[in-house]
Amino acid sequence: MAEFGSYIQKVFPAVFSSKFIRHEIVGQYSHLFTVQGSAPGLLPYMLLAHMDVVPAPPEGWDFPPFSAAEHQGFIYGRGTLDNKNSAMGILQALEFLLRRNYRPQRSFYIGIGHDEEVSGLKGAKRIAALLEARGVKLSFLLDEGSAVLDGIIAGVKKPVAMIAVTEKGSMTLNFTVEKEPGHSSFPPKETSIGILAAAMSRLEQNPLPNLFGHGPELMTMEHLAAEFNFPLNIIMSNLWLFSPIVSRVLAWKPSTNALIRTTTAVTLFNAGIKVNVIPSSARATVNFRIHSAETAAEVLEAVRSTIADDRVKIDVVEAFDPLPISPWDEQTFAIHIFQKTILDIFPDVDSVVPGTCIGNTDSRHFSNVTKAIYRFNPLLLAQHDLPRIHGLNERISIENYERQVEFLFQLIKNCDIETLPEPHANSHEL
Repeated sequence: MAEFGSYIQKVFPAVFSSKFIRHEIVGQYSHLFTVQGSAPGLLPYMLLAHMDVVPAPPEGWDFPPFSAAEHQGFIYGRGTLDNKNSAMGILQALEFLLRRNYRPQRSFYIGIGHDEEVSGLKGAKRIAALLEARGVKLSFLLDEGSAVLDGIIAGVKKPVAMIAVTEKGSMTLNFTVEKEPGHSSFPPKETSIGILAAAMSRLEQNPLPNLFGHGPELMTMEHLAAEFNFPLNIIMSNLWLFSPIVSRVLAWKPSTNALIRTTTAVTLFNAGIKVNVIPSSARATVNFRIHSAETAAEVLEAVRSTIADDRVKIDVVEAFDPLPISPWDEQTFAIHIFQKTILDIFPDVDSVVPGTCIGNTDSRHFSNVTKAIYRFNPLLLAQHDLPRIHGLNERISIENYERQVEFLFQLIKNCDIETLPEPHANSHEL
């Protein structure tokens, strides 16, 4: 990670030599850039990314996962989609602006964390605390999350830019059953494994309630209504009537079911030491991703009610509530900026819609410095790209990366206004 710091100083000389840019190392490896604009009266904003990645054993990759190999117009490597592309893209866009002697009017911050994949406690959280201690308030924060989705939303032909206005909460619980050990030749009626397995089965067979209509997924469908093919366009335009049907259909697929309820995932189960020994204990771990209409406390109470067995001990490992829903209306500065910039850079996109980030980002640590947190990676993603994120052969096309840099370049320029922009101007400067 220290090498990354040395590398960006080498390849972005204008950024590191600018007199109006302050660079700080936070938490030993994370980076905070303060770009001092020429109009200090304008409320600043922040661009957030991270440089750390999930593990990538080389087996199964077409090219070594840390080689950044170029092949047929693609760059292969872990982090090309999540999320070194954003870290490099932000600095690349700023470097281009500086080389054109452009000084932003509106101040902004760039945060590049080093531990987002493990919750960002030493990176983004410390950056957020530093900004809060300095009394910083942000107009908005833009982080990774959703993207321009091409062919991913069933029934919609044209690419859709989806900006996540919230992200689900998360809770991890450990479940333990303790019983007397013994010999398998005279087993008890129920073993620790059997008791715990039955409890886990009850959790899976009794999912938490369908909450369609109680979170931003309703806004998503309403904004997308005109983009759907017939007859879905009629259905989505009349959710007051068809909402019960839509909610049941969304529950069929795991990818859409995750949008409408708190999900339950049994991820670890450990028990037993020998084939002829009744184990003294069994342990399981379950991860819940919490819908924006629920809290961690409510989910915990529902879990206790579903388990309904005092022999199963429940311990909270980690829990945090869903993030508040960020503003999405005609008076929101960030939304106008995003819409204008997206429609400038992605000409095939007609719709910019709010959505939910079902995963978690380290942007949640910044809720004390802004109530307008948005999650959008300015990339065109197709269905075949999704398994590559955290999977094999993660890659980004050179064209896609160039467009990301162009988006960030234009975003910074578009933010240099005091009044809200017109929705769309078909011009490109990069």
